[in-house]
Amino acid sequence: MDASAPTTDSRTVLVAYATSEGQTRAVAERIAVVADRRGAETTLVNLDSPHAEMDPASFDAVFVGGSVHGGSHQKSVSEFVGNYRAALRSVPTGFFSVSLSAASDDPEIREKAEEYVERFTADARWSPDRTATVGGALKYSEYGFLKRFVMRKIVSKMGGDADPRRDYEYTDWATVERFAEEVLDLAAVSSVSRTGARE
Repeated sequence: MDASAPTTDSRTVLVAYATSEGQTRAVAERIAVVADRRGAETTLVNLDSPHAEMDPASFDAVFVGGSVHGGSHQKSVSEFVGNYRAALRSVPTGFFSVSLSAASDDPEIREKAEEYVERFTADARWSPDRTATVGGALKYSEYGFLKRFVMRKIVSKMGGDADPRRDYEYTDWATVERFAEEVLDLAAVSSVSRTGARE
């Protein structure tokens, strides 16, 4: 992504995501920055926008992410994993799930965030090497009247931030970067193993 970054890694990385309000895109971009710092060639793909066909198996590592709304991730994320399940099983992968539940102070609500991931991967019949539940954001300034009203009610029940005069970001960026590094480390080990096998 950054042509001035030092090249320490010749690997290729795919970050495929779907976003409803933009926070999942921000998480995907941060993962790409981590890969970029390691010198990898990174491809960012919004699964809800027109994009060229791709083969995840042609990358050295693949990240897939989506956000939770109404208890489910975006259909485009499910379709991507379903269409490329075999390819995803052939490379190191990470799945990240963005939700307000992941940022809750209530352990039971945070457990819900884990359950969303478990249900998604079970339904997709996919076992990513690493998963991460990531706190999302409340962007009251971008909501219409009805959505602002609904979100305030939901957040109030969770004991969260219901003041619509400001926006709130709950993403733990250190956790995001650590997750990215773990998957990239797996890709490094996998690459060395493949090189050794060829030799």
